[in-house]
Amino acid sequence: MILKTVIVLFFLFALKWLWVTISTIGHGSYEGEKTEILRRRNYLTNKLVSSPDTVLSEMPDGIGSQFQGEWAMYSCSMLSASLVNISLLFPEERKNTIEKIDRLIEIVMSPELRKYDADRWGEDPLDSWDSEKSHMSYLSILAWMISGYKTAGGDDKYDGLYYRLCNTLNWRMRNSPTLNLQTYPNEAVYVPDMLVTIVALSNFTQLCDDRYMSTVEEWVTKAKNEWTDKETGLLKSFLDYDGAEMTAPVKGSYSALICYYLTFVDEKFAREQYGLLKNYFKQCHPFTGIKEYNDRSCWLGMDIDSGPIIFNLSPSGTAFAIGPATYFEDTDFRKSLLKTAEIAGSTVSGWNTSHYLLANVALVGEAITLAMRTCVPWHSNS
Repeated sequence: MILKTVIVLFFLFALKWLWVTISTIGHGSYEGEKTEILRRRNYLTNKLVSSPDTVLSEMPDGIGSQFQGEWAMYSCSMLSASLVNISLLFPEERKNTIEKIDRLIEIVMSPELRKYDADRWGEDPLDSWDSEKSHMSYLSILAWMISGYKTAGGDDKYDGLYYRLCNTLNWRMRNSPTLNLQTYPNEAVYVPDMLVTIVALSNFTQLCDDRYMSTVEEWVTKAKNEWTDKETGLLKSFLDYDGAEMTAPVKGSYSALICYYLTFVDEKFAREQYGLLKNYFKQCHPFTGIKEYNDRSCWLGMDIDSGPIIFNLSPSGTAFAIGPATYFEDTDFRKSLLKTAEIAGSTVSGWNTSHYLLANVALVGEAITLAMRTCVPWHSNS
């Protein structure tokens, strides 16, 4: 009986090894990955470039309406980022790409998608221009998506809204105690969320004019001088809105996402943060990835930000790290991260589509991973 069990386990292991080997052939160059990238894009666009109700229905029921709205918003924004990247990598895909980004923006602007933010703030984010309430995350993601639409070659359809979004975000930052805004009322400042605002304003400088550059530069200077963790040198994951000292951990998932967003703003700073991320959070055995905690082990656990932690590894942190690894052409580490993603996710293919099996549970993870593995410069920010 024991021998039979060992044989079965060995067979399953060998089958998984073969699956991972075949699925990761060609990783390391965009031409080698082009077919897979486009097939994953096809899968995601089939799921998300649809109607607001359909997008929300793709999010898990058990996470509640707020997180359903958040995950839907992030899924659309990450797919949009992927499409911008694809338009830059493969120019022949540009025309079709612009149409899809346009539709994703319309979905994100729908009452159904913005409801999660309206419920928390008690007012509609797109009817709050004179309000002092933040709405930072929703408005920033929408502005980032519009900047992507323009970067991919889109017309001036959203220019009026884009100007209003960035003006509102800048005004609210300037009227806040520390240049930071809250995702939701009475909560800490989540630095990765805040960085989307900085990305939106920085992209405005590249696409329109430099009216917000002083705000971006001041925020980055304060980040470098005031908001880094003393132990690791990484940007803190959480800040107090009023500027008070906070005792909160630096999280691998947050730090990896921060590195990704910084590539849009300050390439040198992003590279420095990426080096520190690898120094303190990289793990190579038994699988390569990013740990959620740098100061303790967690072989099996659950974290609201990272998802299920197995062998110390943060699923979201590992996925987000693919972004800066791709951007900085850290090829070996990137290939190892994609192999870990394949081990955990298991790619399946249909007609002209591919996706991880885990996308059936968390579609947002599929969208994030595609955005990260196609991460390329949108503009010069060195």
